[in-house]
Amino acid sequence: MDRRSFLKTSALGGSAAAASTLAAPMYAQGNRTLTMVCSWPRGLAGVWDAVERFADSVQTMSDGQLTIEARAAGELVGGLEVFDAVTSGQADIYHSAEYYFTGQHPAMAFFTTSPFGMTAPEMMVWYYGMGGLQLHRNLGEIFGLHTNIGGQTGAQGGGWYRKEITSVADFQGLKLRMPGFGGEVVGKLGASVQVMPAGDIYQALSSGALDGTEWVGPWSDERLGLQEVCDYFYPAGFHEPGSALSVNTNLDVFQSLTPAQQRIIDNAAAECNQFDYSLFLANNGPALQRLIAGGTQIKQFPDDVWEAFGRASKEVLDQYMDDDLFVEIRKSVEDSMKATSAWMGQSDSFYTAQRNRVLAMIEE
Repeated sequence: MDRRSFLKTSALGGSAAAASTLAAPMYAQGNRTLTMVCSWPRGLAGVWDAVERFADSVQTMSDGQLTIEARAAGELVGGLEVFDAVTSGQADIYHSAEYYFTGQHPAMAFFTTSPFGMTAPEMMVWYYGMGGLQLHRNLGEIFGLHTNIGGQTGAQGGGWYRKEITSVADFQGLKLRMPGFGGEVVGKLGASVQVMPAGDIYQALSSGALDGTEWVGPWSDERLGLQEVCDYFYPAGFHEPGSALSVNTNLDVFQSLTPAQQRIIDNAAAECNQFDYSLFLANNGPALQRLIAGGTQIKQFPDDVWEAFGRASKEVLDQYMDDDLFVEIRKSVEDSMKATSAWMGQSDSFYTAQRNRVLAMIEE
């Protein structure tokens, strides 16, 4: 289906003639409580911090007119059922990761992350400066959502494994938890891919239902206890170089808010994105050192495995190129990434390499 045409002809798109006859919008008055369903267990490091930050910011900035009632995974609906809960009106907002919902539209993944895609800074450049936000809004409106990114984990680890990965052949038959396009990629390499919410991962590894998993990174993974059930951790992954979380509001609910309240929702989400990214970066380094001290073996995938990831990633993305909106969003992502990396590769990346080299030299 051509979803851009859908938007133009739907009630969401509207028409100039119809708009001219509409009365001024009616906004709900008084204090309101909005129910936010989340894909995360209560208290889970990093992602639940983002939930709490967003909820606190909305209540504070609205002087108490808006209260966000956060419901963790399983408290109202399951962690992977939040999209349906909000689009159906069962809940008002969800906090999740869009790549859980590629079954609704494959382009959803780009608003979390994509294999060999953007780092967190590149994602923010695209989203706020190169048209990503509007593309997210266009896609969300199809499903009756007002969209925002509202959290950022930074680069995620390549995963935890019960056995060392030394070649592409090691993925054959491997029972691996990995959502989004990354899961499709390792599936092409022979893995038996599963998608499950965070609260189920530890037990699945303990029972042997999983041979490996990716989650987020050292800090969140340590809190989840993955080091207790897997010996090998791969810090660098191809699948999530910078993963955004989303705070999406039922469109009818959002439009019933006053303009000031709408701006509060948007600004609280944007601020939460920065806050969460900083929180993950601040905690991942110390957590990694604790994991190493506790006996976790740190590994990196061999070059031939990285190359296999790359070939399979292109195959996965190419299979959706018959969808106009997917093509539009993919091109926007790739154009922005090339433009940003062309500068950052000559500035930030070069500087960081030289800084680390020079500081190590003068400290000898």
